[in-house]
Amino acid sequence: MTEGGVHYSFECAGNMEVLREAFLCTHDGWGMAIVLGIHPTPRLLSLHPMELFDGRRIVASVFGDFKGKSQLPLFAKQCMAGVVKLDEFITHRLPFEKINEAIQLLLDGKSLRCLLHL
Repeated sequence: MTEGGVHYSFECAGNMEVLREAFLCTHDGWGMAIVLGIHPTPRLLSLHPMELFDGRRIVASVFGDFKGKSQLPLFAKQCMAGVVKLDEFITHRLPFEKINEAIQLLLDGKSLRCLLHL
């Protein structure tokens, strides 16, 4: 189906067994497994050293491919100038007293971002 493996795989749960499978399902030579999830307690990833010699890569992603230290000032300016439309990511606006409802909306997958008003 993938003719040798996927180009990119994403592990979002922080599960080391799933990360191993995400790595192994990538294509020899150029496949990349991207780690997005972090387990609350540190875990070790079990790989045989030979599995690292076929060109596959594992990378961790913080802010996507965004470089916080060097790119954050420009990003903030773009947000302030309206170039980046952050308001479009806010799906719910609730009073602070409804914080539990806001959290539940997020947990249920019914909201992207909740803005709480004081």
